[in-house]
Amino acid sequence: MQMTSRKPANWISTALASIQWLGFLFANTVVIPLSIGGAFHLSHAVVSGLMARSFIFTGIACLLQAWIGHGLPIMEGQSGFWWGIILNLANLGSATGTPLSVIGGSLAMGMVIGGGMLVVFALFGFHRWLNRLFTPMVMTVLLILLSAQLIDVFFKGALGLDNGSKVNPGIALLSLLLIVLVAGLSLFGKGLLSNLSILLGLAVGWLLFVLLIGKGSPEVVPSYAHIGQLFVLGRPAFQPAFLIAAVVAAVINMTNTVATLRAAESVFGRATSARKFKASFVLTSIFTALSGLFSLVPYAPYTSAIGFLRATRIVHRLPFIIASILFILLGAIPTLSGLMSTLPISVGDAVLFVAYLQIFGAALINLPKLEWDARNTFRLALPVLTGLAIFALPAGVLSTIPAFLQVLLGNGLLLGILLSLLLENTIHWDDVK
Repeated sequence: MQMTSRKPANWISTALASIQWLGFLFANTVVIPLSIGGAFHLSHAVVSGLMARSFIFTGIACLLQAWIGHGLPIMEGQSGFWWGIILNLANLGSATGTPLSVIGGSLAMGMVIGGGMLVVFALFGFHRWLNRLFTPMVMTVLLILLSAQLIDVFFKGALGLDNGSKVNPGIALLSLLLIVLVAGLSLFGKGLLSNLSILLGLAVGWLLFVLLIGKGSPEVVPSYAHIGQLFVLGRPAFQPAFLIAAVVAAVINMTNTVATLRAAESVFGRATSARKFKASFVLTSIFTALSGLFSLVPYAPYTSAIGFLRATRIVHRLPFIIASILFILLGAIPTLSGLMSTLPISVGDAVLFVAYLQIFGAALINLPKLEWDARNTFRLALPVLTGLAIFALPAGVLSTIPAFLQVLLGNGLLLGILLSLLLENTIHWDDVK
């Protein structure tokens, strides 16, 4: 069902919608460089540069996609799929004794090679082949598993959990209040109150956190020297297992583009053209290669942005473009990025928890109208429940198998998608009685 486009009525509402988009970009980005820096034991100064660089590149990627890429107000951010793979392989290095610098350098070269390869693939119509594979059932599986994966991350963050620690009662109670506030505004608010529910949740949550609990995250002010630093995870290396894993991940990550642009069709009420698919693929591939040089997590369109659009019901491009420019400035001006780095992570997680609930709705919309007999139940249940089972596996249980197999077998989202692709593209279900 197409959503009604609520174009901001005046400059005030446009400004507020832009700030809300900026908050969404920030909340989805800030945790990633912090976690990567921790996994690779980077210094505080290097991490601060990595964070500012992430802001700058994310803003540029969003701006280019909205301008010459797919042309939609959809966040182009550091891929959650890639993020999980990099953290898993860093942990694998610790378990096997492989130096982190070798892992980081090999991943970087894998990103450069994979990104360059994908630019060529995109120019020769790789997107058309992927588009044919992603049937409505595959899209449903993908969105259900994505919503489960993201909600788990943000729910734990909202409870104040950190590296397996116990629930922080004060943070958990504040997060519960924020979830109720944002959900109430989104569902029952009128006009701007509904449209700006995410922004209001971030502002109120940040203020209450400082008043009731104390300071949020420590301030991280980068230097320009660290913002422009290359290969901070390790100098270029060519360790085969990690190099292969990175190239394979680069190819698989491109399914995010298909999933997101297909999911966006129900929001914007129009199909994405082949030309826009190609343009989006090319840009994402270029940023994948650049990520290897600048030690960033490679990029992809955020399917989770569909949940944000459904929650706010602001689908006009102008606020998104303004927010992208502001995000670039946020990274380029060290004092600003340092200030924003103090946003409590639990506040961002609680607010995004509500926004990302809408991804489940997108999954149901994609679900084809089928008779739910044993045959069709199997088509949906096998990949979804297998993916959820992988999510529940204890950390490190797959550390005894090769790295490139860990990329496949240790990621519930990826394995569920591949199972669904296999079922939908090898079996003629209409002939199964």
